[in-house]
Amino acid sequence: MFEEFKKFAMRGNVVDLAVGMVIGGAFGKIVSSFVKDVLTPPLGLLMGGVDFSQLSIILKEAAGDQAAVTINYGVFIQTIVDFTIVAFAIFIVVKAMNSMKKKEEAAPSAPPKQEVLLEEIRDLLKK
Repeated sequence: MFEEFKKFAMRGNVVDLAVGMVIGGAFGKIVSSFVKDVLTPPLGLLMGGVDFSQLSIILKEAAGDQAAVTINYGVFIQTIVDFTIVAFAIFIVVKAMNSMKKKEEAAPSAPPKQEVLLEEIRDLLKK
């Protein structure tokens, strides 16, 4: 069972997936910080000094040891902006990769050596 797991874990696709997950997680943190620390403060300022992280609807006030029950729609707005930026960045990367693949496919590859030799032999036989 261990050998089978080792073969599975060491296949190229699994390793690529693991690397992608780690890089994606780091990229998500960068985007979240960009949205939270760079984009939303000026946007909130333009909207009259609104702090998005503080936007909420209070369903039940705090009482004693119980915290207030709130719907934090400001955090939700920040998450939507995060998602939009990540989705756009991934779209740009995939688009670039697809255009590179098209260029590779468009470039004609040289025929195999065997084919070239057979063509030379055919041409010599014709003479």
